[in-house]
Parts: sequence; structure tokens; C-alpha cells
Amino acid sequence: MKDFEYFPASSLQEACSLIAQYQDVGKILAGGQSLITLLRQKLISPTCLIDIKGLKELSYIEFDKKDGLRMGALTTHRDIEKSPLIQEKYSVLSEMEKSVASVQTRNWGTIGGNLCSADPIGDPAPSLIALGAKLKLVSARGERVVALEDFFTDYFTTIIEPDEILAEIQLPPPVPNTGVEYMKFSTIEAGIKIVSTSVAITVEAGSDTCKDAKIVMSAVAPVPLVTKKAAALLKGKRLTDYLIDEAAHMASTETDPTSDVHASAEYRRELVKVLVKRATKKAFEKAKKA
Repeated sequence: MKDFEYFPASSLQEACSLIAQYQDVGKILAGGQSLITLLRQKLISPTCLIDIKGLKELSYIEFDKKDGLRMGALTTHRDIEKSPLIQEKYSVLSEMEKSVASVQTRNWGTIGGNLCSADPIGDPAPSLIALGAKLKLVSARGERVVALEDFFTDYFTTIIEPDEILAEIQLPPPVPNTGVEYMKFSTIEAGIKIVSTSVAITVEAGSDTCKDAKIVMSAVAPVPLVTKKAAALLKGKRLTDYLIDEAAHMASTETDPTSDVHASAEYRRELVKVLVKRATKKAFEKAKKA
């Protein structure tokens, strides 16, 4: 790695001041699980790193019945996985986190760092988008809240400005009669993900009719992909095996995967059909019990 200056921030305010000063040459260091790899591979060469890992003010999980969930950007994957509150209110997040890399990685890696790295195979984004997540971005100029669905723009690229820091992830209160399921396929446990999907299904109370649906996938496009046509096919209809199968096939046509050493584009499209079908059925079962 090339030499760089190191600044351990003692507060969010100080971090905002530092990144405003060094925005053209600096990078924010949270858990560092992705950033250190990029530095070692010389894909990025900042002249300074602003370390925010020690900011306790950005590590928390809070819930309010009216406003929903608030998670600090430095909350670790392991904290999310093990949180009783998450397990009760947003169980899909706890289930999803169990499949994120290894325990060692989850103990140190942060949810905010994961989202800001914008890796197209990242695990948390699809489930968070399916749950309607928003992000609070802060800077010395002020703050703004953006939908996570609109946060990613391309491979490893987001809308975050050079002087901004992701401070908080926000989720609305759980929707009644709603089930959310996350599934992914990888060749080995904790290995490179080939395809993943998160499906949220809301049903009319006491019926099999789909009131709302959201299908989100990763590793099949440059950014987490929200399938508009497949979800629209389910809304307002009684969910049957045939309809779910149709939606899964439609979802595969909306993808834009690439071929690499792990899987071909064609193989990924076939996996989409299988995972979306299975995840939709599971989400439907959860919704009827919710």
C-alpha cells in the first residue's frame, strides 16, 4: 500500500470536518473489510484515511412503534444478527446476517461500510430495500435522507458526496400481514455469492390475495435490482404456485447478469427462477402467519 495520513476521529462532528477538508484525497475507514482490500490491490490511493470505527455514537439499534428502526452505521453485522429486537421485529435481517461471510468478519464489519462499498454481491442491501430502508447522510453542510433503493448508481458507486458520511439506516415499522424472506446461493458456505434475493409479500388479512409485493436481487446487475414487472404480476391476485412460478420466470428476464469465473450469465438467470420462486413461497407463508 502507498503511504497515507491517518486521522482517528473522536466525534462525528470532527469526522465531518476532516472529510470536508480532505474530501478530494481522503477516505472514511469504518470496519475496513472492503477498503483495506482495495488499498492493498492499489485500486484506490487516498492520501489520508479518516477512521470513524471508534465512534460509539454511530453504533446502536433502536426501535420506536411510530418511527420504526434506527441503526447506527457502525453497528456490526454480528450485533444485527444477535439483536433480540431485530429477531422479533425484522427477523429477515438476523437470518440474512448469518450468511454474511464468517463470524470473524461479522464481528468487525459494519452495516454502513458494507452499504457504502456498493459491492453488487453484498448481502444486506436486498433485504433492507425490501423492508423500505432509508439512509441518513451527514456532512458539515447538514444532513439528508435518501431511499436505499436510490443509493446505488453503478458497480461500487453510490450517490454519496465526497464530503458526506453515512450515519444511520432507518426502517419503517413492520407492515401487518407481511412476510419477508432472504435466500442466496453460493458454491461454499461463506463463499462468493452467485445470486441472492429478498422477497416481501403483504396479503389481505385472512386471505391468499397479494396486497403488495417487492422482489429485490443482487449479483444479477450492477446494483441491487428491484424487479418491477415480476412484483406487479403478483399484486392484487390470489397467490398460487402457477402465478409464483410465472413471476419467478419474469424476474429472470429483468436481470442483467455478467459471466465470470464463478458462474455464467445464463446460470445466474436460471438461479433467479429457482430462488425467487422459493423465496416468494416462504414470504407468502410468513405473511399468512404474521
